[in-house]
Amino acid sequence: MKKRGVCRMENFSVRTDLALESALIAEQEHGGKLDGIVSTERQRDNTIVTTVKINEDGERITGKREGLYVTVESTDLRGTDSSRHASISRIVAEEIRTFIDSAGISKDASCLVAGLGNDLVTPDSLGPRVTDRLIVTNHLFKLHPEHVQKGYRPVSAISPGVMGMTGIETGDILLGLIEREKPDFLIVVDALASRSIERLNATVQMTDSGIQPGAGIGNRRKEISRRTAGIPVIAIGIPTVIDAATVTRDAVEFVMKHLEEKSGRVDDNWKRAFLGNIGMLSEEEKRQLIHEVLSPAGLNMIVTPKEADSFIHGAAAVISSALNEALHNRPPEETRSFFAG
Repeated sequence: MKKRGVCRMENFSVRTDLALESALIAEQEHGGKLDGIVSTERQRDNTIVTTVKINEDGERITGKREGLYVTVESTDLRGTDSSRHASISRIVAEEIRTFIDSAGISKDASCLVAGLGNDLVTPDSLGPRVTDRLIVTNHLFKLHPEHVQKGYRPVSAISPGVMGMTGIETGDILLGLIEREKPDFLIVVDALASRSIERLNATVQMTDSGIQPGAGIGNRRKEISRRTAGIPVIAIGIPTVIDAATVTRDAVEFVMKHLEEKSGRVDDNWKRAFLGNIGMLSEEEKRQLIHEVLSPAGLNMIVTPKEADSFIHGAAAVISSALNEALHNRPPEETRSFFAG
């Protein structure tokens, strides 16, 4: 069999913004763990927290920037249970604090939060909806510092829109704002792309490597990172879209698993009889084949669940609450967003 390598992944443009998924694909392609990628997993309150460290070698293999990536996974993020949303938000807040502390950022350092995305397109509106719920205090520190209670830090927020609406690269807008306002660190929030139905609308990714808007759907914009901004950058996102090739591949796999549950066993002969030679392909090979078929016909669309509007509403509350709690050292009842509102 032909040896699999990194070039295979790049040729098929695996559409994912999640480092966890890129690391899994790389390990599958190379047949095991890789020196450039170190991942650990732990569980807490029915939530999976995975840490992925990517070094220079790992960056070359996965295509993801060198840095630390933390994902918080829970299917409860898709639901409407406010108590579970609050629990997930607390976990995310703790991880954000860890990133802040690791970067050597002081408790009174000023922060700019940028909500990336198009607020007129529901699955891309996560960033703007998060900034709408933030506790912004920068103006109070400038105009009425005597009225600011202890524990708050200077926080400002902006939703810079997308280049198709402004005619300006989002990265350039933020760089200009950073030069003018001089925040001590930047947090960017954006909707992401996934290659797994199971992680869609169920995963929060945080990283200190920055972000390249649109990378997950093949529309790469200017990078926003410590290297380009000159200050620490923490990127936070939730995958809200997935490509059609992945949906089709997962549908085939779900059918096979269903038949296996009903019949008790599905061996290679059965797979070949049911799907021909396609049945003998691995999951990733099936996805690559479907990608090859759909893409030339312009049918490999980017899709989102029909419940996108209600999900984005809840997800924005989770992320904004986590940010308010992580950025301001105040009682939770003062910083927590209303999950049911």
